[in-house]
Amino acid sequence: MMRTRPLKVALLGCGVVGSEVARIMTTHAADLAARIGAPVELAGVAVRRPDKVREGIDPALVTTDATALVKRGDIDVVVEVIGGIEPARTLITTAFAHGASVVSANKALIAQDGAALHAAADEHGKDLYYEAAVAGAIPLIRPLRESLAGDKVNRVLGIVNGTTNFILDAMDSTGAGYQEALDEATALGYAEADPTADVEGFDAAAKAAILAGIAFHTRVRLDDVYREGMTEVTSADFASAKEMGCTIKLLAICERAADGGSVTARVHPAMIPLSHPLANVREAYNAVFVESDAAGQLMFYGPGAGGSPTASAVLGDLVAVCRNRLGGATGPGESAYAALPVSPMGDVVTRYHISLDVADKPGVLAQVATVFAEHGVSIDTVRQSGKDGEASLVVVTHRASDAALGGTVEALRKLDTVRGVASIMRVEGE
Repeated sequence: MMRTRPLKVALLGCGVVGSEVARIMTTHAADLAARIGAPVELAGVAVRRPDKVREGIDPALVTTDATALVKRGDIDVVVEVIGGIEPARTLITTAFAHGASVVSANKALIAQDGAALHAAADEHGKDLYYEAAVAGAIPLIRPLRESLAGDKVNRVLGIVNGTTNFILDAMDSTGAGYQEALDEATALGYAEADPTADVEGFDAAAKAAILAGIAFHTRVRLDDVYREGMTEVTSADFASAKEMGCTIKLLAICERAADGGSVTARVHPAMIPLSHPLANVREAYNAVFVESDAAGQLMFYGPGAGGSPTASAVLGDLVAVCRNRLGGATGPGESAYAALPVSPMGDVVTRYHISLDVADKPGVLAQVATVFAEHGVSIDTVRQSGKDGEASLVVVTHRASDAALGGTVEALRKLDTVRGVASIMRVEGE
């Protein structure tokens, strides 16, 4: 039997995502009511520019006083899609204190203060859901914290930023340089006027922190995630990758140590074999590869950003939270019982592709090989080419720690025969 009294929803933010949330709530009202067991009513919309025309939204619902809206006391669910740390953090905790559950798409805030927000939700017996914070429309957070709750997740490897994937895909498929590919992404609306958050890996690092925390039942903050952008990736790197049967992607990688005693979370460009499923993720799409003990290997793929895809994830959370509200229950909260330490990047073990500019004369290869051996880094393959006294030497290692590789590169730079280190790229996804 359906309840006739509606559940009231306050919407914080009415930009690209917020406007889509409002539209779907209106156009799919009957279906949402049937799925929830009660109608949902948009009770207020907090915005910065109240005079802007918002099609399909009653102007009487629009307010610039977000604090007053979340304090009303009759709001059942607050949907936060304004982004940033403040005022979003204060508005969310205020909503809990005044009786509302929260659905958020705010990856930066969840990555930085997720533990405190979960604690506030628990204190007031409310829900905090944020499927839309990672990978847009792709169901990922719910499968990790519910569908795989009885399994042991060992690794999460993924492309979680559409802008960077579009740029790298363009460089790979057309031979374009970084700036040329970025300009194309900007012209098509895939990149912001200031693309720093995307191309320097900040966006992906926030998502990695959230994924690692859920996957490993451990609190992982944004500061725990090693971050390296992709602005230094060149056409020459792609040429080298192709010679190895690889391509290059900006990856978020969250791993449990082999002994199970620690975890790592990192974001950086990496070469991956063309045979790996992530190698075929094109344009602005996202994909995440999950490896667990019982389920084995799972892949989640789809549009990772945009108004409609992100709104889809928000509405999925809204339905779940509203159902909980009707049932007088709350869904899964934070699970951090494992409390595993987060290891520094220096402890991470992987393969490396190193390109060196060297003198083209006898004995150079032997000198370079000696340096690798002295630092305990085993060489897998070497390729050398050159003329007129200059040469390029490409070394691919077996698995080595980041710290050991760092010491090796520092020693290589001191050799008279090494003119410079052209590039260093990790090799993942074996």
